[in-house]
Amino acid sequence: LGQTGTAVVRTRVDLDPSLQMRDFTFSLDSEVGRFEANGTVRGDTLLDVEIVSQGSRQTVSYRLAEAPVFAAIVPIRIAMAGDLEVGSRVRVPVFDPSTLSTRPVEVRVLEHDTLVVPDSASIDAAGRWKAASWDSVPAWRIAEVFGGVSIESWVDDDGRVLRSESPLGFAMEKTEFELSSQAVAEARGAGFSTDEDVILATAIQSNVDLEDATAYDELRFVLSGVDLDGFDLDGGRQTLRGDTLIVRKEDWSTIETDFRLPYPRMDLREALEPEPLIQSADPRIIEMAEQLTSRPVYGPRNPRRVAQELAVGVHRMLEKSITFSVPSAVQVLETLQGDCNEHTVLYVALARALGLPARTAVGLVYLDGSFFYHAWPEVWLGEWVAVDPTFGQFPADAAHIRFVVGGLAQQVELVRLIGRLDIDVVENFRAD
Repeated sequence: LGQTGTAVVRTRVDLDPSLQMRDFTFSLDSEVGRFEANGTVRGDTLLDVEIVSQGSRQTVSYRLAEAPVFAAIVPIRIAMAGDLEVGSRVRVPVFDPSTLSTRPVEVRVLEHDTLVVPDSASIDAAGRWKAASWDSVPAWRIAEVFGGVSIESWVDDDGRVLRSESPLGFAMEKTEFELSSQAVAEARGAGFSTDEDVILATAIQSNVDLEDATAYDELRFVLSGVDLDGFDLDGGRQTLRGDTLIVRKEDWSTIETDFRLPYPRMDLREALEPEPLIQSADPRIIEMAEQLTSRPVYGPRNPRRVAQELAVGVHRMLEKSITFSVPSAVQVLETLQGDCNEHTVLYVALARALGLPARTAVGLVYLDGSFFYHAWPEVWLGEWVAVDPTFGQFPADAAHIRFVVGGLAQQVELVRLIGRLDIDVVENFRAD
């Protein structure tokens, strides 16, 4: 909150003559280091990706239901296919290199009009760049719809973007290079404004001041403004009844497990296996898991104690800072800093390294009068138990509202909530 930072994202994509993706390179450089993913499409059904993060290299293969299309190319493909006609609807499988996932996108052509855009620039008497001439461009308004979210853009007859706006309110438009460079320089010189804080802008004001949220055993919320279908709202500590969500804080004294670590059964295999960004088999992760729990890895142990020791250890180990990155467990272990995403990905990796089933939960959490988007781990202790190493809570308080379970590919679903979701606290029960 109130922090600024710099990150550089680069994406290079090689296309075949039909504008389908052949290979790509994606990189993100920020204060915490570099993340890179290099992918190659084999045939139309297999994508090989090498992931490089803090010296760790992994190669992962993804099965594709159909040949993927890079997001920025979608309007151009629509134009090439002759589908820029008002009323037209086209379904496209779109690949996102930042989440390494493919999602179906429906492109709708909504309107045809003419836009006026700068065609050249010149310097005025004050030494500032200004538009010198303008051009009238035939344009099509299109909507790219996925998961209940619609991104609208204006494109020309060749599918090149003229104007576009994201669900977060970020807008971009085609202009002359000189005008764009001048605007960037002026924005940098203007300094930071709280109106531009993404975290504050996406927060949801609470109707009730909960003060110390850890004092409540149970909270009840009415969720409105969005379609709740498809979210992971019901299950475990959460019960959804219509639009009313009941969140029950787990009672640590009653949690009992019928197993010792490593977890002996196969029913939770997905919550035990390494993932591209949860490198639980990496020697560095295994070594840290041993240190935080003071026990030899793979030796029999109490899962409740391990879960708590990891929560305390990660909370103490990481410096709390807002981070713009693709969270990777080995990178977090190297930099020892981050926000809720970094705390969560490291905790999940450490838990899995010890044979403790763990997964990522994402949703909202109450803090200082508002609900903020947040991530935290859940561990299997005979039931899924929420823990929060960012806030040092074990178990996590009942003001954590889980919407999604899973990694970056699943977390994209949260975009459906931004600017739409309303939360009313309707009932609360304090601990005795």
